[in-house]
Amino acid sequence: MDYSHDVIVIGGGAAGLTAAGGCALFGLKVALIEGHKMGGECLNNGCVPSKALITSARRAAEAREEKRAGVQLAAPVVDWQGVHGHVHKAIADIAPHDSKETFEEMGCEVIQDWAKLTGKHSVEVGGRMLTAPRIVIATGSGPFVPPIPGLDDVDYLTNENLFDLTKQPDHLVIIGGGVIGMEMAQSFRRLGSEVTVIEPGEPMGRDDRDSVAVVVNAMTREGVRFVKGKAEKVAKSADGGVTITTDGGEEVSGSHLLIAVGRKARTEGYGLEKLGIETGRNGIVVDERRRTNLKHIYAIGDCRDGPRLTHVSGYEGSRVVLEIALGLPSKVDYKALPWCTYTSPEVGQIGLTESEAREKYGDKLKVITEGFDHNERAIAEGETLGHVKVMFNGKKVVGASVCGKNAGELLLPFTQMITGKAGSFDMGGAIISYPTRSEIVKAASFSAWEPTVFGKWPKSWVAFLAKLRRAF
Repeated sequence: MDYSHDVIVIGGGAAGLTAAGGCALFGLKVALIEGHKMGGECLNNGCVPSKALITSARRAAEAREEKRAGVQLAAPVVDWQGVHGHVHKAIADIAPHDSKETFEEMGCEVIQDWAKLTGKHSVEVGGRMLTAPRIVIATGSGPFVPPIPGLDDVDYLTNENLFDLTKQPDHLVIIGGGVIGMEMAQSFRRLGSEVTVIEPGEPMGRDDRDSVAVVVNAMTREGVRFVKGKAEKVAKSADGGVTITTDGGEEVSGSHLLIAVGRKARTEGYGLEKLGIETGRNGIVVDERRRTNLKHIYAIGDCRDGPRLTHVSGYEGSRVVLEIALGLPSKVDYKALPWCTYTSPEVGQIGLTESEAREKYGDKLKVITEGFDHNERAIAEGETLGHVKVMFNGKKVVGASVCGKNAGELLLPFTQMITGKAGSFDMGGAIISYPTRSEIVKAASFSAWEPTVFGKWPKSWVAFLAKLRRAF
């Protein structure tokens, strides 16, 4: 067949950009198709704007502490237009990295229009018919909006329009206590809004319970209100706001409502059904190589059934480049998958949580916890809240949970230990700059070996050597 391209990539978010750019740099003829904004969810209404907002909120929180470490600060004055400007400047400053021009320079043909699969090797876009031996679907995900009675009758926010607010909410009610809900709850509270989080289960349900408890307590002290229950009904309030009624009968009223209950794969409207591409409840069904049931068509990033994180999307994009450009079968490996919730304190997780590890290893599991109240950098900074918890099967690290300032920055060493590229003994003996928070990783690693290093046989050997020296 005379193909128009070597590979067609549908979607210009983290997954699609990585796949398209990598294939193009290897010299393949690539069509990169994006129907909306280049950069996808992360750049435009996900990671970038949320972290920019968190930064503004952190500055307000620091100023609100007034006198600390002998320095008096003035109370913060929040300029919402300035906050809004900071968020959108961050998007604008990073946008060139993901732009059409950047990927055209890499060698991609970038088409900004909506695509539809019309055959096993063909894609229609903008009135053109493109063909390729390999196709990559990277259409991402959107906010899942639950079928709550009355929700369609009120104005509500999702992450897709939250960062466009030009007026600060007086009282933001958030349905959902996951990553987005928790990060935005703390941020808006720190910026001066009243905030209520409605969550039927435990907040941040996939994270370590001890770490989550620290965060919930910190946010509660800052004034975030948590209501346990399921949103059963939504209605307009007399003042123009919204009122949410929970299954427990509690009514919560606010000026704005944010829906943050999870993500839904974008799979509709792309012609997948016509081709018989298998989809499940959580997205396109793929194998470990991210191939669909049509093996020459891949699905990567949020559109497929699997973890939904920007760095996962980039990772899967790079795996597909190895598959398509170099012909190297490349399975994904998530035993050392890290993620972080950027609350204050942050919560970082990699590998198995304690509950997962106990279920898998039972009595063989050893858990070591080191508190930041024993870390000398944390003490000097006056920020000792949190801990590092490491799960060991024998001496092998199988998971770690970090709660504290810059927790996400401390996950890298555990990646090396979980994947076997470094041992816990090596980490325990590493030379680490003093004073740093990363010393806590060394301390936790060495704690697993301490009973062995200072055990019966080493002590016997030391006693023998000492006796031998005295004899001569």
